[in-house]
Amino acid sequence: MTVLDYTQLNAADIAELIAKREVSPVEIIKKHLERIDKINPKINAFITVLHDDAMNQAKRAEEKLVKGETIGPLHGVPMAFKDLTPVNGVRTTFGSPIFKDFVPVHEPSIVKRIRASGAIIVGKTNTPEFGHKGTTDNPLIGATKNPWNLSLTAGGSSGGSGAAVASGCVPLAEGSDGGGSIRIPASFNGIVGFKPTYGLVPNDSNPTNRFGSTQPFVHYGPLARTVKDAALMFSVMQGHEPDDPFSMPGLNEDIMSLVEEDIKGLRIAYTPDFGLYEVDSEVKQVMDRAVQNFRHMGATVEEVSIDYGMTLKEMVSFFNKMWFAGLAAGFAEKFQQSPERFSTTVGEMIEEGMRISGVELRQTEVLRTRIWTQTRSILTTHQLLLSPTLAVPAFHYEKIGPNTINGKKIAQISDWMMTQIFNITGQPAISIPAGLSSTNLPIGMQLAGNRFSDSMVLKAANAYEKNFGPFERPAI
Repeated sequence: MTVLDYTQLNAADIAELIAKREVSPVEIIKKHLERIDKINPKINAFITVLHDDAMNQAKRAEEKLVKGETIGPLHGVPMAFKDLTPVNGVRTTFGSPIFKDFVPVHEPSIVKRIRASGAIIVGKTNTPEFGHKGTTDNPLIGATKNPWNLSLTAGGSSGGSGAAVASGCVPLAEGSDGGGSIRIPASFNGIVGFKPTYGLVPNDSNPTNRFGSTQPFVHYGPLARTVKDAALMFSVMQGHEPDDPFSMPGLNEDIMSLVEEDIKGLRIAYTPDFGLYEVDSEVKQVMDRAVQNFRHMGATVEEVSIDYGMTLKEMVSFFNKMWFAGLAAGFAEKFQQSPERFSTTVGEMIEEGMRISGVELRQTEVLRTRIWTQTRSILTTHQLLLSPTLAVPAFHYEKIGPNTINGKKIAQISDWMMTQIFNITGQPAISIPAGLSSTNLPIGMQLAGNRFSDSMVLKAANAYEKNFGPFERPAI
């Protein structure tokens, strides 16, 4: 008789086994906590592990089964939250020394909904300070390592969540995405990361600033090892929340059934570079194969030329103004009082944000509209837009990015992320594995659609996974 390794099962399979009483939630959580204890010293994915609390949750989940009570779709499934997301009674550091001992007494709707689904929170995952960059390290616990190669970055800012999922510590993890922070670690770790349409998943984590998630659009979303698991977690997270002024009604459709449909006749636009980026030659090769694979599945894929009427430097500049102004608004006073308590890069961003005028910030809306208009024009003739997720495979964990791509100098902190456009527009976007580099590193591809076409984005990604998966996992 084959003994199952529960840490290698997908969330949907775990939930099914538990619902059928073929395995206890206690056993599932025990095995995953053992996995965390074994793997986390290598990858540094978790800031906090909830050993006792998770086991107590598991025992309560088992009691519900024994009593025959109604259970949710993720009953007994272990999952983790990024340490930017408050969880009531659990230390939440935001990756910052300022909050190293902070314990919130509230939690946002997504945490409540995940709890109500029956999932069991096993820990909080690593993030850069305030999620300010596309790699994951902070002054509290250092860097998160990539399970595929421990000398490389797991990406960011949801790098802890990405590494935790890829390494089998949890089948599901939550991430937040204000410039690619779900999709970047998904690409580097060879997993699925989904950023839903802005507003479908409520963002009410900051009770003192209900309007803070719009410049740029900041989204919550799932990281998972399969598209189906990502869709399942999204279906639990979505839906209207009165405390979020931008919250929208959930999709009134059977998401899980729609995800299983085929994609014959689907019209996909493909851009290798958005007319902006220098892209590594190996990434291009992997994407060329992915384009052909979509065509073999019956989709129509047409390469399109995109002209946003600006350089990459200009786009990054106005995007950064939105981020830096937000950091300054939130932390300038604390920074001026104790600059030594902030990392160098965050301090520089706050100082830059303090120099941005209200007029300059409002002027970013003009360039933002240009991005929206051009992207929307493509999605009036096509149903989806396909691109690489990132311009490069993973790099060393001590770096913020490569200095060059194909021998051409780039801005190290920004010019390899091909994700910010969909935080400017608020459109749904997913990263799924497209293949491996010559050095056996994951390369992700990004699929995006019109607002509220989330099920179509998931459908196309799931079809690709069914035909060309399952996606490989790291041997850690």
